[in-house]
Amino acid sequence: MAEVLVTGGAGFIGSNFVRFALAAHPDWRITTLDKLTYAGRLENLEAVKGDPRHTFVRGDVADPAVAAPLVEQAEIVVHFAAETHVDRSILAAGDFITTDVYGSFVLLEAARNAPKLRRFIQISTDEVYGSVTTGASREGDELRPRNPYSASKAGADRLAYSYWATHGVPVVITRASNNYGPNQFPEKVVPLFITNAIDDRALPLYGDGLNVRDWLHVDDHCRALDLLIDRGESGEVYNVGGGHEIPNVELTRQILARLGKPDSLIQRVQDRPGHDRRYCLDTTKLRALGWQPTVEFTQGLADTVAWYQQHESWWRPIKEGDPAFRTYYQEQYGHRT
Repeated sequence: MAEVLVTGGAGFIGSNFVRFALAAHPDWRITTLDKLTYAGRLENLEAVKGDPRHTFVRGDVADPAVAAPLVEQAEIVVHFAAETHVDRSILAAGDFITTDVYGSFVLLEAARNAPKLRRFIQISTDEVYGSVTTGASREGDELRPRNPYSASKAGADRLAYSYWATHGVPVVITRASNNYGPNQFPEKVVPLFITNAIDDRALPLYGDGLNVRDWLHVDDHCRALDLLIDRGESGEVYNVGGGHEIPNVELTRQILARLGKPDSLIQRVQDRPGHDRRYCLDTTKLRALGWQPTVEFTQGLADTVAWYQQHESWWRPIKEGDPAFRTYYQEQYGHRT
């Protein structure tokens, strides 16, 4: 059995990957390490609760006493654990530096002493490239992060590379575009707008709504990571993009149309500071290994809308029963209307 450590595996992408990997690899034994901060939820792992090949450990990647022994016994590490929301990084950047940068350092230090380790996947983001006016970002392009979240991810990205270059840690770095799909915490734009629309609440759209993002279904992201564990080259970066660029306002209208709701629910709000205008990834390098996205965006969005309609018991307690969420929502949007 291959010993696999997944950090942040109770979060959105991490939990989708854990479920995917256990189904795809009968010979994997997965340990999920997650601090269970606000966006990490054990409910996301309910489907694998009884699987003897899965173990959950509650702990912090920034705590060497907890994280290091798990890394040292692993053959594969997939490092998702991070603070990930740009808006929250603007409000308070400290947690992003601690988790995203220092937490990655703790894992990489331990990886130096992991005798069986054959792959360390560092999950980065397309946001490290900064805004792209024309064309698409390639892996060798300059990194120009413009907010504390993307800067923290860029720092971890380059730190991971340095541990390959200096210490030979078998690091592969992935930079993915915006993910969507089931189990995404409802602070992010897709689940926030879906769930607000279900309740006939306003959808707070930043600025003119013409900021462009490339959307990647989480299932396609999981498939890319699985491929790179096996076929990625250590020390290399791979862009993972869905190839579907769309302005935020058009995304919003498509969500409303799927739910049969009027465009009048769109509420224009003051733009956030440093809001990058456009992201776009060149995925030629990854596609050369045989990967391509398989979830067509229109169908993927329809499936995602349906998931939130069918799983109100998952998101409604967060939005209605969690005082911290309500406080965050008011801090984020209350002054912008």
